[in-house]
Amino acid sequence: MAGLIPFNHHRNELQNRDPWSLMDDFFSDAWPFGRNLMRDTFKIDVKETDAAYTIEAEMPGIKKEEISLSLNDDRLTICVQRNEEIQNDAENYIHRERRCSSMERSLYLADATGDNIDASLADGVLKVTVPKRVRADASKQIEIK
Repeated sequence: MAGLIPFNHHRNELQNRDPWSLMDDFFSDAWPFGRNLMRDTFKIDVKETDAAYTIEAEMPGIKKEEISLSLNDDRLTICVQRNEEIQNDAENYIHRERRCSSMERSLYLADATGDNIDASLADGVLKVTVPKRVRADASKQIEIK
């Protein structure tokens, strides 16, 4: 009877994976072979302190001219628009590639202010620091009668 069950060479690979990653794979077009990196967007980390938000986004191979940042109604939007054309001017070429990609992520940052936002791109990581609004103490002592 065991001879009727086909050998699944992906079995160990699937057992050692994160269950959330498996869910992502199930709903992608690339199932069962893994996530499709062409359709994936860039990965981000968001850290919050009392004074600011710090966002780090992976941007390998992206130039700062290809990135646009905007803050609108406490929503930070990071857009990447990339048009790359690789040309080989030699006659009788066999292979040519043109790549175009567009990615966008939006994050809600409560109490974000547009003043003094700092953004830098180094070693393929975009780092954005967005200060928070300073809120006045709105607490009030209530007298009991």
